Amino acid sequence: MNHNSQILVITPHPDDAEFGTAGTVARWIAEGKSVIYAVCTNGEKGTDDINMDPKVLANIRKQEQLAAARILGVEEVIFLDYPDQGLEDTSEFRKDIVRLIRTYRPETVITVDPYRRYIWHRDHRITGQVVLDAVFPYARDYLSYPDLLKENLQPHKVREVLLWGSEENNFCVNITSYFDLKFRALSCHQSQVGGSRLPGVKKWLKERAIMMADGEDFELAEAFHRVEIWP
Repeated sequence: MNHNSQILVITPHPDDAEFGTAGTVARWIAEGKSVIYAVCTNGEKGTDDINMDPKVLANIRKQEQLAAARILGVEEVIFLDYPDQGLEDTSEFRKDIVRLIRTYRPETVITVDPYRRYIWHRDHRITGQVVLDAVFPYARDYLSYPDLLKENLQPHKVREVLLWGSEENNFCVNITSYFDLKFRALSCHQSQVGGSRLPGVKKWLKERAIMMADGEDFELAEAFHRVEIWP
């Protein structure tokens, strides 16, 4: 299988991508690019409701993520279904990411910055690190996971990586025309931001987008640390 997707977004939990990159995703899809989502965990622990069953929550969050992706026009959503708060830097997890990269063959991979200091969700830290390792060198090298060659998954060189949640942003995207769409997509995650929380989330999101556009000639942005991969 060779989809030649242009952009692969790899997110730790359902809703993280909407916070971090949904405006950019919406803009690029409007410009004709194809976007695939891969969600690493099932989000089963993302609640403060002590009566919520984790399996029920996992299904709710899956449906919320699918709804958000539909609003944005994301082509496909893959769920890896690792346990929430349970990601580890393992060969198995890395191989799953390498398989995705070799299957969809993206020019750009977007994920979360693993190097944010001090307080950071461990699933975010692990996801970012494993994705970076998968991009370089594992997805690129024939002798990494040679059994993938038997699945006809040939090596692939990613052109660039964008990391959201970074403390060292060096690249921003104008999302002024796409902020409302980003917020609509995020609003699908009712279990996380719904009800009385929503107005405060929108205010915070808008203030952050204004801050990320500081010094630019547009109002609202999403910012990333961009890494260009050598040919």
